[in-house]
Amino acid sequence: MYLGDGHIAVDRKGVQRLVVTCCDDYPETIREVEGAVHAVLPDNRTRRRQRPGCTNVDVYSCHLKCLFPQHGPGKKHERRIRLAAWQQDIVDSEVEWFIRGLLLSDGCRSVNRVKSGGTYRDYPRYLFSNRSADILRLFTDACDRLSVGWTQNLPWSISVARRSAVAALDEFVGPKR
Repeated sequence: MYLGDGHIAVDRKGVQRLVVTCCDDYPETIREVEGAVHAVLPDNRTRRRQRPGCTNVDVYSCHLKCLFPQHGPGKKHERRIRLAAWQQDIVDSEVEWFIRGLLLSDGCRSVNRVKSGGTYRDYPRYLFSNRSADILRLFTDACDRLSVGWTQNLPWSISVARRSAVAALDEFVGPKR
C-alpha cells in the first residue's frame, strides 16, 4: 500500500509519519491497512484521520526510513524505486499479498466490453496503473512469479485479462471492500 497510496512525511523536527490514504468506500481495506501497520509496529499507535472522501491511516516511528528505504524527496514516479534485498525476500515469500496490496491501492477489477463482428463481449479484467515504471515492473515481476499473464495496455497501465489469469488473481485479491 505504501508504494501506491502511501508516503512518509517528515516534520521540521525530523519526526517521521507513515500516511496511507484509503478511500472511504472500502472500509475493509482501511481495517487491513491498520492491521498491517500494527503488525509491523505493534508498540506504536495507529490513527485514522478523516479527510473528505478518504481516511488517512498513519503511524509515527523513527524507523520508517529503515522500513521504507524507497522514501525520498519528490514523487515516487520521478525517482528510482527498488526493493532492498530483505524486502525482496519478503515479497518472494508473500507474493500474493504484495500483488493484492498493489491492486488495492492502484488497481481495480472491472468488466471490459469489446465489440467484435457487431456483437459485444463482456469479460472481467484487472487493471494496475502507476506512473512509476519501477513500480509497474515490481507488479509485473510479481505476476510473472505466479505465472499470471499480463499486457501493458498503456505506458502507465498493466492489464490482466486472460480468463485463467483473472481467475488466479480472484483466488487471493477479491473485490475491494
